[in-house]
Amino acid sequence: MIKVSVMYPNKSDANFDIEYYCNTHMPMVQGLLGDTIKSISVDYGLAGGAPGESASFIAMGHLTFDSVDSFQNAFGPHAEKIMADIPNYTNTQPQIQISEIKV
Repeated sequence: MIKVSVMYPNKSDANFDIEYYCNTHMPMVQGLLGDTIKSISVDYGLAGGAPGESASFIAMGHLTFDSVDSFQNAFGPHAEKIMADIPNYTNTQPQIQISEIKV
């Protein structure tokens, strides 16, 4: 299993509409990619590791797939539509990481 993490950097001028992301964007992504998505979750950053430190990422979306190929085959045909929705909920540019789930 692999996890695709879409991470939105937190900076002083960052805006992020978590309600839109959770209630509109992520359901749209799940609908487009269908059964290839095995699980979905969203994290909303509260703080960094040190007292008073801001979270490094304002939010993160996580999608689990069987393999990198299953993700790429499902995402590719819908990439333009999914990416075009980003300005509807944030002014940040996401960073993407694909990881193998070990535990």
